[in-house]
Amino acid sequence: MEQQAVLDRGADGTVLDYEAIVIGAGVAGIYQIKRLTDLGMKATVLEAGGDLGGTWYWNRYPGARFDSESYTYGYSWSKELLEEWHWKERFSSQPENYRYLSYVADKFDLRKHMQFNATVRSAHFDDAGSWWTVTLEDGRVFTTRILITGLGLLSAATPPRYPGVDSFKGQSWHTYYWPHEPVELAGKRVAVVGTGATGIQVIADIADKVGTLTVFQRRPNWSAPLHNGPITEEEMADIRSRYDEIFARCAETPGGFEHRPDKRGFYNFTPEERRAFWDELYEQPGFGIWMANFREIFMDEEANAEISAYIADRIRQRVKDPVLAEKLIPKDHGFGVQRVPLETHYFEVYNRDNVRLVDLSETPIECITEHGIRTTGEDFEFDIIVYATGFDAMTGAFDRIDFQGSGGLKLRDKWKDGPVTFLGMQVHGFPNLIMLAGPQSGSASANFPRGIESGVDWTTQLIEHVRAGGHTRFEATEAAEQAWSEHVKDMYSMVLMRNAKSWFTGYNSNVDGHEQGTIRYFVYNGGGPRYVRRLNEVTDRGYDGIEFG
Repeated sequence: MEQQAVLDRGADGTVLDYEAIVIGAGVAGIYQIKRLTDLGMKATVLEAGGDLGGTWYWNRYPGARFDSESYTYGYSWSKELLEEWHWKERFSSQPENYRYLSYVADKFDLRKHMQFNATVRSAHFDDAGSWWTVTLEDGRVFTTRILITGLGLLSAATPPRYPGVDSFKGQSWHTYYWPHEPVELAGKRVAVVGTGATGIQVIADIADKVGTLTVFQRRPNWSAPLHNGPITEEEMADIRSRYDEIFARCAETPGGFEHRPDKRGFYNFTPEERRAFWDELYEQPGFGIWMANFREIFMDEEANAEISAYIADRIRQRVKDPVLAEKLIPKDHGFGVQRVPLETHYFEVYNRDNVRLVDLSETPIECITEHGIRTTGEDFEFDIIVYATGFDAMTGAFDRIDFQGSGGLKLRDKWKDGPVTFLGMQVHGFPNLIMLAGPQSGSASANFPRGIESGVDWTTQLIEHVRAGGHTRFEATEAAEQAWSEHVKDMYSMVLMRNAKSWFTGYNSNVDGHEQGTIRYFVYNGGGPRYVRRLNEVTDRGYDGIEFG
């Protein structure tokens, strides 16, 4: 108890509200508060939403679902939970995912440690007392020794920036804010702006439910079949018997999925043999065509060009109009250099009489009008406009909070040219702050819960070390931060992802301050096993790279 008191009292005897505050009650926040309360710590979660769930609370748009196999996405830390939960689909949908996370929270009585509708406005570090003061939008103020962020990778939605957005008299919203109440789509004239991963899911789901659907495409996206299906009782029983094997396999793969890269060598096969192999992968569920492919497609321009040509041919086979098919095939990046959206009959949507594609590279949007959308070529009238315009990824959620570290240093100023971190978990100049799945961590491009469990476990061990040592302050050194950020940057040079124009590289012309063509090194490309080894090395060396006081 004496050591614990170090964390909830200042040197002057000031009683802090909490030993630890977690921001965000998504997948990461739920597991982290479980670990903290298991330690007997006085801790709370502050969640902006009306309930827990993070991604699976907010994203209620039609078609929202896992691209990870459901049984590899769920938590692995409770045998009892694994035995109780039955995943109904191979790739579970948003309603079921939300129920799952609610079930977890209720089973372990975690809601009592959570505060909802609690939007954080600012978090300022007090140098004299070595604690954080957290202020909410509603005016409440809390103090805590340790601040942990579980803000999510894609939780800062990017609103459309077209003139006249507010003038539209019909219904409109960003997909992230899809209404909680049912939306009547039957017979409606609907527009979807954007064909990224979210847009692809929405478009494929609603095309047969609306009157007409007009898709406004800025740039096409590679996509591959999801091949979803039900999981029977017998299949679920088999999965339960193999959970240890499944999670062990995920821990060995770069992305945390069951799919392992093929090491046999791209150039050891003839073009005909490679195509036959790809035919098999294309028919497999999930990320097989991406993550179980030859490793060379991620690093070698020639190999990537060949797989890109193969996927392009597959698209041509599925879209009847050859001119339209070409518009749906990306020309500015190769297949798999960024996370591949998975789809269910997405390309077949464009064979429907009630669906039209508008290529914004030919006729850009000029403005939103009272009745619809005006491009340089035509005026369109709609009842509903859906903006699938993406996210200010990775750092956007941090930028929306006024984080001020030691000496009043603003996090958004430190990161104005791109994030710099130690392990994607800590930032020099911001003591007692830990980021779960922060920028440059190993969780961003992976099967998220597999990566986040490693991050939460490491965080919990660090906190135990802090408590055992009676420390009140811990902070990444500047040298450790620079070394890690350079390592992250170097890893980009090894993979074709460096050419991607996506949130993986911070390339997003929808976001103020993100210049086109400027890479922001958001994602760690070394793979999950290498990242976990690095975390373990830091721990084994007495938290080398972190100063304690």
